[in-house]
Amino acid sequence: FVSNKPFAVAQELVREIEISHWGNVQITEHYNLVNAGATSIGEFSRLEYQARPHLRGASSFRHLVAKLPPRAHSIYYRDEIGNISTSNIWGDSSKTLLEIEPRYPMFGGWRTSFTIGYGLPLKDYLFRAEGKRFLNISFGCPMDEVVVDNLVVKVILPEGSKDISVSVPFSVKESRETKFSHLDMIGRPVVALEKTNAVPEHNQYFQVYYRFSNLSLLREPMMLISGFFFLFVACIVYMHADLTISKSSPSYLAKLQWDEVQSALQQIQSIMNHCLGIHDKLEASLRDLSRTGDVQACKAARKSADNMLKELSKDLKPLLSFLQSSPLAASLYSKVEELVAKEKELQEKLIVKHTTVTDSYEKKSGGRDIENRIAPIQQKITALRQEVDDLLEVIDEI
Repeated sequence: FVSNKPFAVAQELVREIEISHWGNVQITEHYNLVNAGATSIGEFSRLEYQARPHLRGASSFRHLVAKLPPRAHSIYYRDEIGNISTSNIWGDSSKTLLEIEPRYPMFGGWRTSFTIGYGLPLKDYLFRAEGKRFLNISFGCPMDEVVVDNLVVKVILPEGSKDISVSVPFSVKESRETKFSHLDMIGRPVVALEKTNAVPEHNQYFQVYYRFSNLSLLREPMMLISGFFFLFVACIVYMHADLTISKSSPSYLAKLQWDEVQSALQQIQSIMNHCLGIHDKLEASLRDLSRTGDVQACKAARKSADNMLKELSKDLKPLLSFLQSSPLAASLYSKVEELVAKEKELQEKLIVKHTTVTDSYEKKSGGRDIENRIAPIQQKITALRQEVDDLLEVIDEI
């Protein structure tokens, strides 16, 4: 026979019932829903669907109603995108009705997935009998118009529960799992009950029995208290403990000596760079001489450079003496000594070049003659400058 009525089928429904002995039973239901009614033909236009409500498809549905327990609280309805605001709640002392509306109308063959969650008072569903605790709660789907192909009910018991047994008024497939949550050490036992082709008639009460010690309730609070206690003790110890290295220890003295060596090396580098800057000024005075022919200005630059180089040489002597006497600088002193020697040789070659050029200008020698006289000197100066730069890089890496 032909039917254009909508037919809501939950291909899979997973109901998680988590028990907390602190006063709450949390229900979380994950739906994978399909309209198994007659499939729609043609394209769908939301604009036309909303503008012409009298032409809406007979096989589609806009909402479903879930019949929840009367004291359900903290109810939510969401999907993987986030919260879905198209829902309404109303009820009385005997029931709570939750009307949910999917994000789009459900035509035949269309699918959707969503989650419903709510809390229940523990005292209404957890009882004691013969030294055991037992949960008494409904099994099936709270939506009467929905047929469930595969229904999985997971009862998550508190950590430390034992002697677990189940009583269901019809046949189900039972299995056990373990779930870890906040502050769990061995995990929470989970009773998984699976039923295929579940219909509204299967929405009957079932029981899960288990033993649980009240002392286990104190485990997690004690863990938190102990954790904060040890944290505070550690902070107090850290704030009052002297973790500095003793100033008389060999490691501390060695560190001080090495810091002094590094400071001396930095000062030597600074002096060498200053000397190279003076060398550049001497070269600049020779370029000015070739441009202006002012021999006296060139000699004045030479005299100023000689005075500055003498002062730098005086500053260098105590630093070299310190490095020579320091055991930590034994492996470095040879490089420093080589650097100073190369810079001294570079100074001498520059002075020779400077003297040669100024004397030639005083004697009115030709430019070609001056170049021939200083060519071998300039070649040596270039090589020495490169060696000095390389040695400075080596010391800088140290």
